[in-house]
Amino acid sequence: MFKAVVQDAKIWKNLLTAISTLIEEADFNTTEEGLKLRSMDPSHVAMVDFEWSKEAFEEYVCDKPTNIRVNITTMLKLLRRSKSEESLEISYDEESKKVELTLRGKILKKFTMPTLESVEEEVPTPKLSFNARVKLMSETLKEIVEDSETVSDNISFKAKEDKLLVKASSELSNVGMELSKTDGALLELDIKEDSDATFNLNYFGQMVKAGSATSEVATIEFSTNMPIRLEFEMSQQGKLMYYLAPRIEAE
Repeated sequence: MFKAVVQDAKIWKNLLTAISTLIEEADFNTTEEGLKLRSMDPSHVAMVDFEWSKEAFEEYVCDKPTNIRVNITTMLKLLRRSKSEESLEISYDEESKKVELTLRGKILKKFTMPTLESVEEEVPTPKLSFNARVKLMSETLKEIVEDSETVSDNISFKAKEDKLLVKASSELSNVGMELSKTDGALLELDIKEDSDATFNLNYFGQMVKAGSATSEVATIEFSTNMPIRLEFEMSQQGKLMYYLAPRIEAE
């Protein structure tokens, strides 16, 4: 048996939206400790890593480990009109292999959706070390992305001394930004060694915009020409992380 209750239905909808930026279908792995999801996008360029412990739920029951594979897009459609003042109960019937979504507010609403055949292959956690770590407000990171999108499809980060330098450029125009703790743009900055990497802005922008709806604070970690890790802090007992491979220009 699996049942979980989220006090604010809109929080779950925002998390699903953040996950759906990369994948359409995914396995939710449920255990006594909580719920996890880790999946690569179809092109294997990016990965989403989501985890919510049982303490994050108003109620959580899981009598045995279960993989529940669902179509994220379908679940989002069913929850598109959910509100913050509504609670959400998610339950799984192993016999019928269906998920039931119950919204409780002024009106009691029940939706049922089918599950999909689970994929046995488990995506491992990337073994990475990072030389630069930057913590900033999610809205600041979102502003950086939106300014960069006006001129380019790529975004470059450079961590040097006590600054984070951001650059986006095309044949016709470019934009450069400089952020530091001194100016109040950064909450934390830890640089083990100078680092410089470029990433696809279509992917990164989608991650930032969707993730910003789930958290006020974001952390980016990267090293020269290595994947970037983007994490959104959640007040609940959980995490939402993205990994994105770098764009390396041929010399």
